[in-house]
Amino acid sequence: MYKICSLFAGVGGIDLGFLQTNECEISYANEFDKYAVQTYENNFNNKVDCRDIHDVKLEEIPDFDIMVGGFPCTSFSVAGYRKGFEDDRTGDLFFEMERIFKERKPRVIFLENVKNLVGHDNGKTFRTIIECLEKAGYKDKIRYQVLNACEYGNIPQNRERIYIVAFRDKKDYDNFQMPLPIELNNTIKKVFNFENKVDDKYYYTEGKYKGNMYKLLTDEMNDDNTVYQWRRKYVRKNQSNLVPTLTANMGEGGHNVPLIKTDFGIRKLTPIECFYAQGYPKSYKLPDNMSDAKLYKQAGNSVVVPVINRIAENIIKALQ
Repeated sequence: MYKICSLFAGVGGIDLGFLQTNECEISYANEFDKYAVQTYENNFNNKVDCRDIHDVKLEEIPDFDIMVGGFPCTSFSVAGYRKGFEDDRTGDLFFEMERIFKERKPRVIFLENVKNLVGHDNGKTFRTIIECLEKAGYKDKIRYQVLNACEYGNIPQNRERIYIVAFRDKKDYDNFQMPLPIELNNTIKKVFNFENKVDDKYYYTEGKYKGNMYKLLTDEMNDDNTVYQWRRKYVRKNQSNLVPTLTANMGEGGHNVPLIKTDFGIRKLTPIECFYAQGYPKSYKLPDNMSDAKLYKQAGNSVVVPVINRIAENIIKALQ
């Protein structure tokens, strides 16, 4: 079994993708958000260290073979502040990962982040990350690629992310390749619950919201084969029949959650459906005592599990 050190573990999407290979176990997981920790521990056997990563000493981390992490991306995302390493809140967190992998030199380092990381600050941010890996002993043994969930995960969501895989040993690197595109045959009808009524709170009804919002929704939302978004004053139809990129600000109230038209009326996606749109299995359980706002945020912050799993499978093949 390959031992995993999971940093910025969130609700466990990366961990799940590696565990699904049946060749890995979680040796250590760290996540600072106590609500994400609660969701994580609701689904995994291991306990999470929920201290600030700055406070974690090297000797406190058990042995591991593979380091994984989707370090916070607010600083680099189009939806965030785009401050990158200058962001006082999250800008230095990659260097906390570097602090650990520089000393421990795991056999594999797996990183996930927003597509915008590649072009941030005219490419300087991305080059800094690659240079840190090279200086730590991974020079000429790094592969990276932007993959879209709908092309590489059979998930009907338009979600592009950069995936970076660094190897300590040249032989492992030579044996590894990123996954190839696969056909998308998973539709939103398979992912979301169109056939059954959900809780009334998710439906839009006349008089529920101020102004003419309900009329605009009913006038524009005439197709039950796609997903819609409310854009402050108008309705946006996603022409590709894909879910738009789920974001953390779904949990910030308002009408940020994507909408669908069902036999029971127009409604927003439920939190668990947002997890399904990230490729989480039906067995994944959300805590009963947590607000929808926090769950939407967790779903938007997470990763596409099947894409992670496909990369993880190729990593394991390379190591074996």
